Amino acid sequence: MARPTKWRKIGVEPSSPYFLPAKEAAEDSEVIPLLLEELEAIRLKDLLGMEQEECAKEMEVSRPTFQRILLSAREKIADSIVNGKTLHISGGNYTKHICNLACSTCGKVWTESVENFTKRSCHSYECPSCGSRHVGCAKRCEEHFCQKRCCKKHSE
Repeated sequence: MARPTKWRKIGVEPSSPYFLPAKEAAEDSEVIPLLLEELEAIRLKDLLGMEQEECAKEMEVSRPTFQRILLSAREKIADSIVNGKTLHISGGNYTKHICNLACSTCGKVWTESVENFTKRSCHSYECPSCGSRHVGCAKRCEEHFCQKRCCKKHSE
């Protein structure tokens, strides 16, 4: 069984989800999906000029994973520019922040995207191991990102 894909941390969402060729038949052009983590890799490496090791750390992935994401993005962008195709920027396995969660009942610790965790009220989120609703942040977030978004760690 394959390992689940890790969350890829992004810093910016696109202001426009489409990049279209400037021609009359643009609406008829083939659409290429560009994932948000691919856009983030391009932003970090090519726009900001960061080293790959720094980029990988920023996105919270390994350097080889970052390299694969970057190559995929560059191939799609090149295809779009050279062949006049539309880029549709959406989807992927991304998050703006990765929360370390802990169950105070069984002690299980796991990671979750802040978007998935905050979709529900704090007391309706269940531990994947024991089903307890006593789930909260496993540690204090250094950036104070979780303070208003996540539940405090339950001591119940």
